[in-house]
Amino acid sequence: MVEQKTLLKLKDKKNLLAFSGGADSTALFFLLLKHNIPFDIAIVDYGIREQSKAEVAYALELATTNNLKCHLLSAPKIEQNFEAKARKIRYDFFEELILKYNYENLLTAHHLGDRFEWMLMQFCKGAGCAEIAGMQKEQNRGFYKLIRPLLHLDKKELLAYLHANKKVYFEDESNLDEDIKRNAFRHNYSLPLLEKYLGGIKKSFEYLDEDRNQLIKDIEIKTVDELAYFKSSHNKRADIFAIDKYLKTKDYMLSANEREALRSSSSAVVGRCFLITQERNFIFIVPYEKEVPKMDEKFKDACRILKIEPKLRPYLYKNREAFQIVTELLTTVS
Repeated sequence: MVEQKTLLKLKDKKNLLAFSGGADSTALFFLLLKHNIPFDIAIVDYGIREQSKAEVAYALELATTNNLKCHLLSAPKIEQNFEAKARKIRYDFFEELILKYNYENLLTAHHLGDRFEWMLMQFCKGAGCAEIAGMQKEQNRGFYKLIRPLLHLDKKELLAYLHANKKVYFEDESNLDEDIKRNAFRHNYSLPLLEKYLGGIKKSFEYLDEDRNQLIKDIEIKTVDELAYFKSSHNKRADIFAIDKYLKTKDYMLSANEREALRSSSSAVVGRCFLITQERNFIFIVPYEKEVPKMDEKFKDACRILKIEPKLRPYLYKNREAFQIVTELLTTVS
């Protein structure tokens, strides 16, 4: 079930599996064992469901039985905007573990249904080929790789594997709550379509991946502390895709309106927390400074000469190493 090329990327690596006790991550757990892939597991208990205690106990039992580490986080109470905040807590935890224990790959159990519902949600918001291609099997996150070994498989295939091998898993009742947008898309649109057109949908994603690889070339984004920058490809779509990919590592997702703002302007503030600006051939992404400090004349003169976007100046004034990097980049542009 797991593709051979994916297994080769996981062999002899330090892998961390994001585990929940649900069908998807449980199937991936036992498939990794089957193929002798080394891994440990990490689980987050949000403390909002009684069943979560049993899920944590199951994770600890599986880890002990199979001589694996089980990393557990009891999350702080989330008062509002649960989905987004839970995701941030989860990935912050995983990344702390990756840094502490030198894991090379983070494995998640996203499958074809997850990818398809995401595609439909993006399509309905307004998106191009790069966005609707959605989740990728492998994504470089800087100090680790995010790998989704089950992305080509439908949920029915995973359930069939679990039932055939008599494996225990848990059903999260919150997945039935259609007040959550992704659940509504899943139950009303993606699941019925997958039921009728599974083969065609799988083939379409193969074509989308080929098209995406032709249209969008990987752009190297360099970072120094909170400054991120790259050389523009002179293709707006490719540049916006690179910006979006970077911001996702910061747990921020661009809206359709923000994408349009980036398309039509050389500078934009997104989410009231990031400034993205193009200065000649370079694109810079920095935290947005809402308050403008009093700047000395020497600094202001240097910014005027280099024609640096005024909104970028407060961040550069507070972060002189970033200012030095921007200065060097802009003075080398002919």
